This record gives sequence, C-alpha cells and structure tokens, in this order.
Amino acid sequence: MSDPRITSSIFTRGAVDLSTLRGPAPASSRPGTPPQGGPTNGATGAPAAGATAIVDVTEATIQSDVLERSMAMPVVVFFGAAGFPESDEFAPVLERLNAEGGGSWVLARVDVQQNPRIAQMFRVQGIPMVYAVVGGQPVDAFSGVVPEPQLRQWIQAVLKAGGVTVAEPEDPRLDEADDALMSGDLDAAEQAYRKILADAPADAAATAGLAQVGVARRVAGADPAAALAAAESAPDDVAAQLLAADIEVLSGLAEQAYARLVGLVRRTAGEERETVRQHLVSLFSIAGPDDPAVASARRALASALF
Repeated sequence: MSDPRITSSIFTRGAVDLSTLRGPAPASSRPGTPPQGGPTNGATGAPAAGATAIVDVTEATIQSDVLERSMAMPVVVFFGAAGFPESDEFAPVLERLNAEGGGSWVLARVDVQQNPRIAQMFRVQGIPMVYAVVGGQPVDAFSGVVPEPQLRQWIQAVLKAGGVTVAEPEDPRLDEADDALMSGDLDAAEQAYRKILADAPADAAATAGLAQVGVARRVAGADPAAALAAAESAPDDVAAQLLAADIEVLSGLAEQAYARLVGLVRRTAGEERETVRQHLVSLFSIAGPDDPAVASARRALASALF
C-alpha cells in the first residue's frame, strides 16, 4: 500500500510503536481474527445492525476502540481538532466515505487538543493526520488533505490489507464524462476524463474513455468503407493502416485491428514503428488489460518487437 501524499511510509521507518497502548491480548487472538469471547466493552468485532462505524477515541478507550477493533476490521484513525479549517473540512469527507462503507471499516476520531498523549504516541506533528491500523498494527498513514478520489483509493488499499472486499462506488464524474462522449461533445469528455486522471492517474475507466475520445476524433469525417479499402490497397501506408484500425475498433473488430497493427510493427522501423506501437497500446487501453484479446495481442506485439 502506498501513502497518498508521500512515497516513503512512516511505518517503514519504525516511527510508531503501539505496544505501550496494548494490554495483554487473549491467547487465541491473532491479526485478522476477532478475540475469542466476544466484544470487549461492545467495541470489538463488526458493528451490529444499526451500530455506528464511527467512534470518538480517548485514552481510556483507545485499546478497545482502535487496537481491539482492528483485529476484526480495518480502523482508520483521524487526528484533528475543532476550529482548524483543514481538519474541519476533511473530517466530513471521511465520515461520508465511512457511511458509504456500510460498516466495513471503523473511523476512529481523535481530538488532539483533548487527547495530546495519544497524538504524541502516534507522532502526530500536524493536523489533519490519518492512520490505518489493521490487526493491531499501523500499516500506513498520511498527513494533510488529499483529493477525495485519491482518498477512496487509499481506503480501498486499507480494506485490501485487512482482507475486506468492498465494491468501490462509481465516480459520478465518470458518468458525466461518458455522457459527454456518447453525445459527441468530445472537448467536454476529454476535459472530464483528464480531470479524473489528474486526481487518480491509474483510473482505468478514465484512461479508456480518454483513448475513445482520441479514436472518435481521428475517425471524424472519414468514410469507413473507403478508409478500409485504402488500407487494403496500401498495406505499408502507416496513416491509412492506423485509420483502418481505429474504424475496426469502433466497429467491434478489435482483434482484427490489433492484428493489423502488429503486422505493421513487423514491417516498419524507427519512428514509424514507434508511432504504430504507441497507437496500438492506446487501443489496448480501451478494452483494458484483462481482455483476452488484448493479452494475446500484447504477446504478439512483444514478439514483433523483439
């Protein structure tokens, strides 16, 4: 898991030792397994129906609210304080995402003004600061405010570390971008996809959408039958072959398009070969890496290149 703000997690440097917070654990307890004998003080284990997944932590409850709960599900510890603008703005975002999580993780809020010793134990140097605790141990952290899409990805990584599988809610911005693409407003669609990718560079759906915008722009005004005929009569004309491949992808003939361009890679060299390769890779992103046709075409491309 990677920190959304910094590349080197503070935990890799041994910055936090929670052993001073943890009391004697039941012999049967282990990371990822609820302690035997049921919840302690009603805190350990998944929240019961209707129970809140948000708790306000104090020194008296940190063991039950954070350490023991984290044996059953991931706990995200939020350090903040009322009256601090960034803290006041970021807390509601975490609370909303926690509600969307449906009890799959616990949000533990710590007021650093009321609980300075807890903040000191966690080496909190500024607020807001957020820790993830899984199986009684911290697994990642970040400080400051991060964009919501990035925060969602981080929480998904925390859930994965805790062995929890939760479907990620659809980004409403993606629906808007898709609608713009379907309506033919390519400028609006491109702007929307690029905005999503600015916050989440690895977003596969936005990457695919942006690639579709590129295809739509390239085929605009082209006569499909004439373009395919031109490509057939000039097999080494790079521009004609690229346009034909775009038309084939839009016509549902992606495998045919991939084969066309892999063959062209074999017959070209230098800048022309690189142009064809990049074009083919952009077409791959429309289908996604898990598509069997893409996997097969990638192997064929590797063979053609090397």
